[in-house]
Order: sequence, then structure tokens, then C-alpha cells
Amino acid sequence: MMLVYTPSGLIAQHGLLLLLLLAAWKAGSGQVRYSVPEEAKHGTFVGRIAQDLGLELAELVPRLFRLASKGHGDLLEVNLQNGILFVNSRIDREELCGRSAECSIHLEVIVDRPLQVFHVEVEVKDINDNAPIFSVSEQKLSIPESRLLDSRFPLEGASDADVGENAVLTYRLSPNEFFILDIINKKDKGKFPVLVLGKMLDREENPQLQLLLTATDGGKPEYTGSVTLLILVLDANDNAPIFDRSVYEVKMYENSANQTLVIWLNASDADEGINKEMIYSFSALVSPSIRRKFLMNEKTGEIRVNDAIDFEDSNTYEIHVDVTDRGNPPMVSHCTVLVEVLDENDNPPEVVITSLALPVQEDAQVGTVIALISVTDRDSGANGQVTCSLTPQVPFKLVSTFKNYYSLVLDSALDRESVANYALVVTARDGGSPSLSATASVSVEVADVNDNAPAFAQPEYTVFVKENNPPGCHIFTVSARDADAQENALVSYSLVERRVGERALSSYVSVHAESGKVYALQPLDHEELELLQFQVSARDAGVPPLGSNVTLQVFVLDENDNAPALLPLPLPLPLPGARGGGGALSEPVSRAVGAGHVVAKVRAVDADSGYNAWLSYELQPAAGGARSPFRVALYTGEISTTRALDEADAPRQRLLVLVKDHGEPALTATATVLLSLVESGQAPRPSSRVLAGGAGAGAGAGAGAGAALVDVNVYLIVAICAVSSLLVLTLLLSTALRCSAPPSEGACGPGKPTLVCSSAVGSWSYSQQRRQRVCSGEGPPKADLMAFSPSLPPCPVPDVEMEGESSGGDYSGKVGYYFLNFHMLLCEEFINRFLPSCPLRISSSFLI
Repeated sequence: MMLVYTPSGLIAQHGLLLLLLLAAWKAGSGQVRYSVPEEAKHGTFVGRIAQDLGLELAELVPRLFRLASKGHGDLLEVNLQNGILFVNSRIDREELCGRSAECSIHLEVIVDRPLQVFHVEVEVKDINDNAPIFSVSEQKLSIPESRLLDSRFPLEGASDADVGENAVLTYRLSPNEFFILDIINKKDKGKFPVLVLGKMLDREENPQLQLLLTATDGGKPEYTGSVTLLILVLDANDNAPIFDRSVYEVKMYENSANQTLVIWLNASDADEGINKEMIYSFSALVSPSIRRKFLMNEKTGEIRVNDAIDFEDSNTYEIHVDVTDRGNPPMVSHCTVLVEVLDENDNPPEVVITSLALPVQEDAQVGTVIALISVTDRDSGANGQVTCSLTPQVPFKLVSTFKNYYSLVLDSALDRESVANYALVVTARDGGSPSLSATASVSVEVADVNDNAPAFAQPEYTVFVKENNPPGCHIFTVSARDADAQENALVSYSLVERRVGERALSSYVSVHAESGKVYALQPLDHEELELLQFQVSARDAGVPPLGSNVTLQVFVLDENDNAPALLPLPLPLPLPGARGGGGALSEPVSRAVGAGHVVAKVRAVDADSGYNAWLSYELQPAAGGARSPFRVALYTGEISTTRALDEADAPRQRLLVLVKDHGEPALTATATVLLSLVESGQAPRPSSRVLAGGAGAGAGAGAGAGAALVDVNVYLIVAICAVSSLLVLTLLLSTALRCSAPPSEGACGPGKPTLVCSSAVGSWSYSQQRRQRVCSGEGPPKADLMAFSPSLPPCPVPDVEMEGESSGGDYSGKVGYYFLNFHMLLCEEFINRFLPSCPLRISSSFLI
């Protein structure tokens, strides 16, 4: 389909009719063609380019509609309001294209969002705006009077800068009686005027003639040019030299070496003697540039190469040669040598890369245009046919858009973390033999997008921290690596906040946002918190940000910071772990007991764990160095006799028992035990502070005392039964509540301490251990229990280790704990009262 626009007007003062403007759109090719006459006025309509390209007027500005033309950017312009292409500045066809038959302006129309490139050609039509001109204003011809009729004298023709019909010249000669004008049509060279002698010359009558040669072009309106022909009539030589032909045609390759023979001219003269000797020379019509490139041998008529011959500079040369004899006057003959230069493949292609969209986002879509590439070759024919190729095995490809124009487009997905920069080489190769090539490099940088989350080296870290650390101390450093770049790789750290018991995690620890250093905000207490498990989040600064978490398990290591604490009596017992200083116990002891009889027991616990909670008991020496009839078991705290008591022993014995743990340094507590020695016939009064039953508790009791003892025994049995029933009911209720209650997440806090009894030399000693509830955010809380057992010889009594569960918020567990302790003390009291000789003794060391 052809679109034709026909605005018309008059060109001022010249009466020239403005040529019709044509716009052609080649269907299926995607190329739009227009035409415009040269010298058109500013604002002259060329075509509705937006409509012809299928673009809406409203999208021209948002899509950044723009024109690009190599070297001709300001000649044409587009009105973005109506989409019309118009003339912006003076267009001179002769200045643009010289003598070329076809002249066009190639435009690239570029729009964004998405990026599109259209190619538009605007043909510049020639108008007859140049008159024929001669190189000189006067041509001189020396013609002997003896020249024969029909002798021919070539003249320099005129030249017209226009093309086509506007450059077709016709010649006419001013009226005269001696000469007529003949026109020679030279192959592809137009018409050349020749003077033909029509009447013999007579120097005596007309020694000089002056004629006017006029050249007229074929344009509308016509333009003319003229030159004066000054003819000097010579009198002498009758025969002029003669060439065998008037026009010689020679073909030669460019880049021929100097002194290469172009042609050997041969002329003959019918005269004799000196009139036959000839001199060859370039005609006065030969330009200085041709004289520099070719050398004439005036004696032989050889024309040789004297300078570089370049097809790209000029592909033809017209050499006018004169041959003159030595007669007097000399006679001259003329010929024309037409040299056609053949092209050689001596020019490599030229590659020009215009970057449009660099750097390229790594998530760019396949088909995204990266750059525009144009190639040119100054050679012609196959030597000027260029093909382009790209570096292999890269995610890009070249797409031909128009003639020697290519687009560099994305061919597959990019990944900056794999390859951050591509060094592409575009190779252009012509079709010559041998072929020449040129390369151009383009560096395509891949811009990062945030597609990688920070990653820790391992999913979980274990940290050991001693308790009683100074506030704000550095305990660990987490580090995450992000494979992205710049702000996408800037990692910041934060705590994943949760509750630890009744307190927030942030009250225990903090993490530095930039360095990842983890700090303990307050002193940690092993007895309160053995394990602190939490998560640290690493998040990058990309948009949107990506992150990952790492788990830290902080184990609080025990230090010996708790001294042994004595357990006071009577019932109810306090919770295990109650601290106390020194204590005093008073017990009656019968003098009738034998050696090894246990008369009392000191109970103590240590809130620490391990060696720090392993207690030993020592009996301090009495004042004055007196030897005491009592001793204390090293690990159980049981006080027993070392020998049978006698009258010499003081009736009141005051014993100092030193309780010491095995920490570094060791911590101690002191217990004072007051023993009253009574005669075997005296029944000791029942005491609510009994530590261990006396051996003679029921021997020789009076009637009143026996009755009172029976009542006490009855009460004791009833109490044991009642407490046992309540204990069973409490345990059942606690079990039912635990089974029915859903697991609570985040309820992490220190549990209640428990007591672990370790075997030590045949009896029991206290070692306090804690049960810690740890919250990991997954599943029910976990309990960690570490029991310390010293490396001692195996004891005769089997080791018994009991553990009781308790939780700071579990009321039923606390009640069960009290009932169990109370029940065990009643059982101990019962057995000590009624079964004093039983080999199986239960002491309060069995409490949990």
C-alpha cells in the first residue's frame, strides 16, 4: 500500500513548482519511506510518521519518541503533538550525497516501554537549483591554418551538480562560419562538446576567433552556463600527430604499486624530420589531483602510477592527453584515457556499538534489547557485504533489524552470582577474498537484584557461658553471608523476640545489628537458667528484604557461688534449696548406746551442681582439745558414737559440724548440735526436732509415759494414712491436669530445684540439682537433668536417686511436693519409733 502526500507551493522568485512529496510504506517489510524535495522550507510536511508506524499520538511523549540520524540529526524533526514529520532545516542534496544518483536520509525512530526501533528512509528529490559551470572562463585553442576540414578539437565540458534530468546538458555554439559543434556521448560519462572545422582557416584574414560555448541543463526552469573559446590560428606544420583512437578505456586494480604501467599511448605523424618528432603531455584540462596520481613519459607516451590509487576515493579517472610535434608551428592531437579502478578488499568492516540499556538487571526478560550495532564497509560488491557474529556460549544473541543494523538482545536468563560481567566481542566479516574482519568489544555488566537470602554457616550454634558474667559482656558472634551485592548484601541482625518465663528474651541478651555480636545484658544464674535457646534473624537491605534465622543454645556453666544451706526441722519442711546459715539442734542421747549408734543427722543442700554441690561433713575439734565420743559421717552428715558413753562424758555435748562443698574455692556452713546425755532409765521426751531416733527410745518407760506414747503413736498412724490418701489423690489430680492441658509454647523459665541423693560410703548425702524447662519454639518443653556421682568405692547400700518434677507455675506439683515430703518424714518418724532395730532405716536424706 502506498501513502501519497501532495502539498504544493511555489519556490520564491524562481517560479519552480514544488515537487510532490511522496511517502511510501513497503508492506511487510516494517520500513517506511518518504520523499521530500531539497531546499524545502522549514516546516514543510513530510509525512504522518506516527500514524504510519502504528503509534498512538498520546503515547509519543510517555514512550520517549525520538529520532536518530547519523550526521543528519537536525534536518528533519517530528511534532510530538500531531505525529507529523517535517523539514527542520535546509536540505541540500548536493551537500548530502554529491553526484550519487540516489540520495536518502536514514532515520531511526526509537520508543521506550517497551523499546522499539523503526527504520525510516526519506528520499531527497533533486530540484534544478544548480546551473552548469565550466572550470575556466576562457578556453584557448591553437589551430594551424593548415588543418584539414572536419578536424576535431575536443572542448572541456561543463558540469552540473544536480542529477538525473537536471544534470543532462546540451551545448550550443555561437554562430560562425568556420566551426560547428559536435557532441560525443561517452559511456556513463555524459556528453562532451567537440569543435569540428567546417571551413578552412586563413590566418592572414582571421588570425584569431572568439566564440561562445553555452551549456544548458534539462531542468525546469532551465539553467545555463557559458565559456569563451579563444581560437588562435597558427601558420606552420601541415600534419598533426594522430592517435589510433580518440578514447582509450583501461581497467586497473586499486592499490597498484607506483610505476605500474597504466597504458602505452601510440600516435603517428605523417610529416618528416623534426615535424615528426612528438611530445606527449597531459592536457591543460587535467586536474592537479590526476597529475599527482599519474605520470606521463613525454617521449614514449607511457602513463604510469605515481601515487596511491584508492577505489573508495574515486573509481574512475578521465585523463586528457595531448601529443605535439616539433614542427613550427607545432601541431597537436588529443585523446582521452578513461581509467576504471577495480575494487580490492582493502577496507575492513567498521563496527559501531550504541549502548542503550546498561547495566542489565539479572532478572531481565529474555528478548530485552541491550545495545544497537551498526556495521559498514567502504568496499563494494562482495567485498562490502558484511556478516556479524557474537562471542559463543553467552546468554546474548544478535538479531538483524535492517540491512547492516543489528540488535544485541538477551537470549537466556542471567545470574549475577554466577557471572557478574560479560565481555562480549562482536565480529564483523566481509565477503571478500581473503575476507577482512573487525571486532568491537562491549562489556555488559549484570546489575544485582535481591534474590539471595543471608545464609549462616550452620543452622545451630552451641555457646557456653559461665554464670555471674558481667552485664553487657560479649558471648558470641553470629555471621551470615549474602551472595548478592551492594545494599542487597548488607546484613543486619536482630533477635527473634519471645518470652522466657515471665520475662522477654531481650532482657537477657541483645545482638548488635551490624556486627552480629551477641551480648548478655545481665548476669546469668546457672541455678535460675541452665539453658537459654533463642534465634537470631539475619536480614538484608534489599527490596523486598530477605532473611534467615539461626538457633543459639547458650549453656550457663555453674560456678561455686552458693554455700551449703542447712535444712531446719520440724515439719513442714521448706522447699529444697532454702538457704540458711549456721543452725543449732538439741537432742537427748542415752548413755547406754554402744559404739556406732547414730544419734543425729545434719541435713544440708547446695544450690550449685556437680562438684560444687557435692557436700562433705567434718566435726570441728572441741574447745581445749578434748576428744569427743562422737563423729560425723563424711558424706551423709550422720552423727554417731565412736565408743560407749560413760560417766566421765559431760552431760551436755556441743558439737560443731562444718559442711563444705567441693567447689573452687570451697564454700562452707556450720551446724551446732547440742546433745544431752541421759541415763538409760530415763525416757527421753519426744521431740518434734528429731533428726534420728535414739537407740533406747522405748526402754524402761513409765506407765504415764507409755500411755502418752500410745496416744502419739495412734495419732502418728492416723496422720500417715491421711497424708498417704491425700498424696495419692494429689498425684492423680496432677496427672489428669498434665494430660488434659495443651503444651504451652514460649513458657520457658527456670524450674524448681530438685534433690539428687548420691551414694557415698554406705549412706546418703544431698546434692541439689535443677530441672530447667527449655523453650525451642517446637513441641513441649524439655527437661535436662544432670546428676553428679563421685568416683568412690561401691557402697554396701544400693544407690537411690529420686527426681521430682516441678514447675514455677504448676500448683499441683507444689502441693504434691509438700505432701510427699511430709509423708516421708512421717514414715521416717514411724519407723524410728516402732522399728528401732530394723536394718532398713529411712532418714530424711531420702527426701526429694
